[in-house]
Amino acid sequence: MSDVIKLLPDSVANQIAAGEVIQRPASVIKELVENAIDAHADDITIVLKDAGRTLIQVVDNGEGMSDTDARLAFERHSTSKIRSASDLFSLHTMGFRGEALASIAAVSQLELRTTKRGNEIGTHLIISASKCESQEADVCPVGCNFMVKNLFFNVPARRKFLKAPKIELANIVKEFERLALVNPMVEFTMHNNDSVMYKLQPGNVKQRIMQLFGNKIEEQLIPISIDTTLVRIEGFVCKPENARKRNFIQYFFVNGRYMRHPYFHKAVLSSYEQLIPEGAQPNYFLYFTVDPETIDVNIHPTKTEIKFENELPIWQILSAAIKESLGRFSIVPSIDFDTDDAPEIPIFHVDNNRTKESVPSIGGNSGAYNPFKDEDTQSSYPKIDPVVDWEKLYQRFEKSRMDSFEGAETDISDDIFIEPSVEPNDNNSLQLGNVDDGNCLQIQNKYIVSQVKSGLMIIDQHRAHVKVLFDKFLKQISGRSSISQRIMFPEILHLSGAQQLMLESVQEELENVGFDLSNLGNNDWSINGVPAGVDGIDVKDLLLQVIDSVAEGGKNVAVRIKEHIAMVIAEKAAIPYGRALSAKEMDTLIGNLLQLDAPNYTQDGKIVINIMTIDSINKLFQG
Repeated sequence: MSDVIKLLPDSVANQIAAGEVIQRPASVIKELVENAIDAHADDITIVLKDAGRTLIQVVDNGEGMSDTDARLAFERHSTSKIRSASDLFSLHTMGFRGEALASIAAVSQLELRTTKRGNEIGTHLIISASKCESQEADVCPVGCNFMVKNLFFNVPARRKFLKAPKIELANIVKEFERLALVNPMVEFTMHNNDSVMYKLQPGNVKQRIMQLFGNKIEEQLIPISIDTTLVRIEGFVCKPENARKRNFIQYFFVNGRYMRHPYFHKAVLSSYEQLIPEGAQPNYFLYFTVDPETIDVNIHPTKTEIKFENELPIWQILSAAIKESLGRFSIVPSIDFDTDDAPEIPIFHVDNNRTKESVPSIGGNSGAYNPFKDEDTQSSYPKIDPVVDWEKLYQRFEKSRMDSFEGAETDISDDIFIEPSVEPNDNNSLQLGNVDDGNCLQIQNKYIVSQVKSGLMIIDQHRAHVKVLFDKFLKQISGRSSISQRIMFPEILHLSGAQQLMLESVQEELENVGFDLSNLGNNDWSINGVPAGVDGIDVKDLLLQVIDSVAEGGKNVAVRIKEHIAMVIAEKAAIPYGRALSAKEMDTLIGNLLQLDAPNYTQDGKIVINIMTIDSINKLFQG
């Protein structure tokens, strides 16, 4: 029997490695710019054609390479960054694996012009799909000039799955922002299709933040600075009032490298506890400096997941530093005069036996003055006792109030008429409907329990109604011609550079479903109109949700937009938790739910129905 295991050719092995390292044009820019930073470049220019599909050019003024180094750099696992395995635990450079250039060359047509500092003559190298086609001497500036053409030209499946140009450009902008923030002393320029997108001058961290996110962000920034034997943390957090549920700006960097770290993110959130609304996120730009031997960056090909040796003490240091800065700048919770939770004002009864001497005189009038008893006003005002007759006034008000409700119609939840037959009662968390009307049980005004053949069916009442309404509204949005409803006072939506590109890519689809948007420039958009039926909904948050979903990819953009609108309206209109339902209402809700094609889960994947089988119930009583 012949052997079946074979050694893969270098070209195939490089394509496999490229699948992990080079996922999209943004990955190429990340690797080439990090190499330029490692080569001590302080001026980097990025040129794009078709959002990187046709051309990605990165020009730097770093150390450059000799002709031998230039050729060897495209071999797998060839690097100038490390010499032994022990160097992996004391890294001082961005790159170290020696896979990036080989991976880029494996899936593109690449040209390199480079001259090493101190040399007069450089080299010109052409590589296509890992194959070196030519190398010759050339006169070129000191540094490196990489031209990556036709990315994934030899991997059609990968090229086909690239997103629309604006979406790929948005991913490039995200990567560019990370690189620019962590290297504020480097001058960056980026062009796309012959137009300048960014021209960032060297400066400090604060200046770089303002260059990328606008001058208005300066008034939000609170400086952070703490230096210990374990870690030095510098940067900025933003004021609590600038926290937001979407479109937040959050960056962690360690030793000049961007990182994601959920554990440290929780430390930041804990510092803002009781300072920001639930669900809101603070903005921050935090730079960690630690001993390279105490972190491990060799975990993931993208090198954004980093393990710290001293996570717990750094967590405590970070939390304390942020609290100290918030306190130093007198950032304390503001008093919220919310009348909904205000204490009830007591009713003061008039003491008719009080003498006028006991009542203070105001404005020169007698303390016994009473406008309801003034003889001059008897013809204008009815004679009403302010203590006794207030109940009659309230009865007339309540009657007119109920009359207005009786004539009103609602289109929010036509599927279920909600008027509780039993008021919510904390002491009566178990509501049982009339057995003649239905066979449902409501628990804690949150769950509905109904008997089925296999046992008990438990339904989350809010999610069930969301599911019913979502299907109803989605059919309405998809079936009708789009109607735009004008906003009296247009809302202004400020976006990041990446979000701006995302919104531009779906602007036509948004307008097709009823949005009226105007680009004001500087990443600001005016929302002039919204789809009919979304009254009272935070349209800015809705648009940010759509932008986030576009970045994630998946379904057709137009379908996702309609689903988001339907979902937001359904969430707003659905019956809330804590609402007591009559037996008829519970039966109607269950009937409408079970008529749907997929009633078990909401559109966002939350469980609606759970079945407790007879067998599982019997086991509870065994023994």
